[in-house]
Amino acid sequence: MSSEQNVDWNEIEQLIKILSKKILKLQRSFQSITTLSRGGLVPSRLLADHLGIKKIYVDKKKISTSSLFVDDIFDTGTSFKKILPKVDDVSQLVFVTLFARQGKKYLKQLVYAKQTIDNGYVVFPWDKLEFQRT
Repeated sequence: MSSEQNVDWNEIEQLIKILSKKILKLQRSFQSITTLSRGGLVPSRLLADHLGIKKIYVDKKKISTSSLFVDDIFDTGTSFKKILPKVDDVSQLVFVTLFARQGKKYLKQLVYAKQTIDNGYVVFPWDKLEFQRT
């Protein structure tokens, strides 16, 4: 049986602060945030507040590198692979997540706040019901 890592809102707020500091150190300005409707929407909204970004795009067909791409977790790399063909310049993409799965090979474009503690499912406050249905 695989374990689960429950994340509460206090931890989310701490992870957002960590991510904000890392993003600001990149010394790049981002005009917007782009995300996927499942998983990345809540972290995108919180990061937008911290970084003063006004526009959030969801499920776009084209992704500009002047847009920060946000998801909740880098796990199998599937989301990253799905968005690559949509990005105008892959070498300039910044892919931001709250968590990165421990033991995975990370991409140079990845900026994350924390590694997972193991291979268990990470249960975010916004997907508790989804986790209970699986």
